Amino acid sequence: MRSLPTILHLDMDAFFASVEQASKPSLRGKPVIVGGLSGRGVVATASYEARRFGVHSAMAMAHARRLCPNAAFLVPRFELYRQVSETVMGLLRQLSPLVEPLSLDEAFVDLAAGPYGELLEAAAEAGTGAELVRALAEDLRADIHAATGLTGSVGLAGCKLLAKIASEEAKPDGLAVVEPGSERAVLGPMPVRALPGVGPATAETLRRAGLAVVADVAAVDQAELVRLLGKAHGASLHAMALGLDDRPVVADRDAKSVSVEDTFEVDLVERDRIIREVDRLAERCVRRLRAAGRSGRTVVVKVRRFDFSTLTRSETLRAPTDDPSVIAETARRLVEQVEVTGGVRLLGVGVSGLADFTQEDLFAQAARLSEEEADGAGQGDPGDGDHGDHGDHGGHGGSGGEAGGTGDGRTGDGDTGDGGEAAYGGPGAPRAFHPGRAAEPVGDAPAARRWLPGYDVQHAEFGPGWVQGSGVGRVTVRFETPGSAPGRVRTFLVDDPDLQPAPAPPLPATAPGHPVGHLPG
Repeated sequence: MRSLPTILHLDMDAFFASVEQASKPSLRGKPVIVGGLSGRGVVATASYEARRFGVHSAMAMAHARRLCPNAAFLVPRFELYRQVSETVMGLLRQLSPLVEPLSLDEAFVDLAAGPYGELLEAAAEAGTGAELVRALAEDLRADIHAATGLTGSVGLAGCKLLAKIASEEAKPDGLAVVEPGSERAVLGPMPVRALPGVGPATAETLRRAGLAVVADVAAVDQAELVRLLGKAHGASLHAMALGLDDRPVVADRDAKSVSVEDTFEVDLVERDRIIREVDRLAERCVRRLRAAGRSGRTVVVKVRRFDFSTLTRSETLRAPTDDPSVIAETARRLVEQVEVTGGVRLLGVGVSGLADFTQEDLFAQAARLSEEEADGAGQGDPGDGDHGDHGDHGGHGGSGGEAGGTGDGRTGDGDTGDGGEAAYGGPGAPRAFHPGRAAEPVGDAPAARRWLPGYDVQHAEFGPGWVQGSGVGRVTVRFETPGSAPGRVRTFLVDDPDLQPAPAPPLPATAPGHPVGHLPG
């Protein structure tokens, strides 16, 4: 056990919503809700102003609208979130090479492994170590605010478990320290749900056994917890209740899997349509896999049916592959095993058992060559083909996006709103929420442009702004930038040639700042 609280956990406050407020002056101090805006969309993040109305992450967007109808409802802009995250993570890496990102807005840092390690040891011997650790954390929070205009909450402890709990207690915009040796006193009065891995089912099992708070769990014999919860879960829960956590901070955690999924606005009932969607998902999954320079051996299909029952099927291949035809064929075979009578509301395709090499499947190669030869000899309509993902335009992990659309009414908490893929591909690629897709053009008619709330635009006369809303052939734009005063609102035709999509403007630094770790003297 460490003698100083040198494990730091940073959790940015309402990150997505805070970035939107920093980027849009007219939304500062007002409720902002970010997520999928369709009927089956889910809240990704709610600002603290919206949380006062009961809105929280993972809530159905329809429910959030009922609770807070006057909020600004925006689609996510993940490219901007990644840029801000890189700034924050860069500041953390100045403190230590051991930075373990958990998501775009959350990370552990081992301060003892950084440039202040020897100074911390000397301060500990002199009895001033706790003050030095706190000063480093306060300095970090100040520099994050200076660089991004955002706030973050920091927890300090001698282990990861308590550091994360401390940062939760510090929210919003605070700092909490758990001194080594006080772990049990801090944990004791907390509900059992405060411990990682304790969800509703485990909490109910513990409640029936008379264990309501962490102190109750720490007081019982480990054997009793093993009997209730199983060997692995029971033993780990007992250790956590005692405040014992020897997990190290691990930099650059490797992704265990790559996956993509879509939630559909209307349940899919036709088997052929389901297969087409699986093919599209497999193609996107392979793009993510190849962008990360990985291959995988196990293909997994996820199906959520009309009654919300969720089934998964998997198949392990003979060798790792990133061959799209192999992964698609396997995914199709797996989904055929699932009974889908009544409809499907969500589909997902993933690959696990990742490797850094591939071994070509000769049978798949032969089959693909045969298909290409058959396609070349056919006289099909040149307009036929896959209308799925178009126009890769980057993103974390090289993920692609949809510049066109499928007109399928898909909404999907498996896609990002900024055109980036939304599968979990590691700490920097969290799940996201897709607001819906544009309809495909019919015949030779041009595709109508979609202007989603929160998207950045540029007008030839009025300059940069963002979409407040659209409908009935009109789009409403507020013209302002992160460093400007709240701007004016104007309305245009959706096909106005002077109005074009634009990249997100960067957040300006709020102050010159100073190097992280510069302690006041």
